[in-house]
This record gives sequence, structure tokens and C-alpha cells, in this order.
Amino acid sequence: QVQLVESGGGLVQTGGSLRLSCTASGSFFNTSIMHWYQQAPGKQREMVARITTGGDTNYAGSVKGRFAISRDNAKSTLYMQMNSLKPEDTAVYYCKAEQRRNGISWIYWGQGTQVTVSS
Repeated sequence: QVQLVESGGGLVQTGGSLRLSCTASGSFFNTSIMHWYQQAPGKQREMVARITTGGDTNYAGSVKGRFAISRDNAKSTLYMQMNSLKPEDTAVYYCKAEQRRNGISWIYWGQGTQVTVSS
């Protein structure tokens, strides 16, 4: 059964840090491109960071230099270190797995974890 479970969200003051985790069950993690998305109230879900199977990373401009995505394939776990947090980072954060099999992209989402940054 495919499952992604996020954790690590919470309430933090401006300038603080959080570390999000996303643990995967199933055999898809090591062959998946992994992403973190954020969805603020009343807004669309947007990609924040992406990491390939080889460890290459990409970031949205709004978080570049402050957030760092990483993965531990041995633990089937995705991470995102969030530093210098701002109130505009307040959102639900989701992890997403994208696996390509037989020419088809398979997409899996976690349930999300709330991050709230107080001013």
C-alpha cells in the first residue's frame, strides 16, 4: 500500500526554523522524484522544492536560500529544513512522489502538515 505521511509542522515565530519529514511506505520512494508543495489559505497549491532520484534540487524563488530539501533513501524519508521563516510561509505543506513506470507518471500525495509562522 502506497502511503506518504508528513510530520514536523507547528507554530513558530518569525525567523525560526522547522524541519518537515515525509515518510513513505511502499517500494516506490527510491525511484520517485520527490516534492514539497505549500498551500496557503485561499490559494492554489504551489511547488516549493523538488529533489530527483540523483539528488538534484530545485526551489521556488520565494524559499531559495532559506529552505533545503533532502532525502534518505535508506529510510524512505524526505526532509525539508526551513530556516528564517516568515509569516508568508504559513501554509499546509504536502509531500508528493512522482514515479514513472511503463511510460506513465504515478503521483502520490501525503495528507499535509500545517506550518504557522507568527509575526
